[in-house]
Amino acid sequence: MHTSMPKPKLAISACLLGANVRFNGGHKESRLCSQSLAEHFEFVPVCPEVGIGLGTPRQPIRLVGDAQSPRAVGTVQRELDVTDALRDYAERMAGELDDICGHILMQKSPSCGMERVKLYQDNGYPAEGGAAGIYAARFMALRPDLPVEEDGRLNDPVLRENFITRVYAYAEWQRLCRAGLSRRGVLQFHARYKYQLLANNPQAYKELGRQLASIAQHDLEQFAADYFSRLMQALRRTASRGSHSNVLQHLFGYLKHALSSEEKRDTVQLIEQYREGIVPLVVPLTLLKYHFRRHPHPYVAQQAYLQPHPERLSLRNAL
Repeated sequence: MHTSMPKPKLAISACLLGANVRFNGGHKESRLCSQSLAEHFEFVPVCPEVGIGLGTPRQPIRLVGDAQSPRAVGTVQRELDVTDALRDYAERMAGELDDICGHILMQKSPSCGMERVKLYQDNGYPAEGGAAGIYAARFMALRPDLPVEEDGRLNDPVLRENFITRVYAYAEWQRLCRAGLSRRGVLQFHARYKYQLLANNPQAYKELGRQLASIAQHDLEQFAADYFSRLMQALRRTASRGSHSNVLQHLFGYLKHALSSEEKRDTVQLIEQYREGIVPLVVPLTLLKYHFRRHPHPYVAQQAYLQPHPERLSLRNAL
């Protein structure tokens, strides 16, 4: 279904696309972003430091003070304090970028880093644990449901697959909202993401199911916003081999009366081999999808779990 849809929009730190906007006049191009992901997403480049009027090249800034409320100051001229300007820029972008489905940030940046950015104490040494960049912290606080990830963490195949799964879920919800919210639409959306939710967060799977049972008793707009927020938080948890295997077994259950004894044995064996780490997720999943092409099931056919993102991204080959 992804091939016929517009490319989801992702905001991204401009330096990751090769733009020469860093303090030293250079860039930090990520080929994963600029080549692999660019084929599937429409990127909206953002550089907070240039956005607030700092030149290129420029003196670097760094975080100082308390981890809960750090300040961004110049490394040469300490009187240069761009904290408020970066926060204001984040507020502006959080409002203007209302059609994005995610944000990729530059790691370790005092403006864009999601976490563990160096935070300097009065003695000149970094504090343990660091802090979030000023722009990133404010933007994420204002858009808590939006999928956000750092470029470095995207090199981890599990985190990369999780992030992009959330991006496509967010994009699908945006389309639902643009088409006009209805109780039926929310229930259909949830039905489509049930097995993905079960893989990521079995507890939330139960809780959201109970929440949706009372949808008729609530104001739709408020209910839908709360439901989607809880869903996106639940999907942030990465699925384990055990939870994936559980979903594969659920899907296999729809085929038990359609397959031969040999086909059943082969399918169960591949699911178990995946659980044990012998084969990647794509192997048993490909076999199940083959069986469902031969023995279609309408409920299974609508499940996002079977293909939550474009197949060409090959995200499940390393899971």
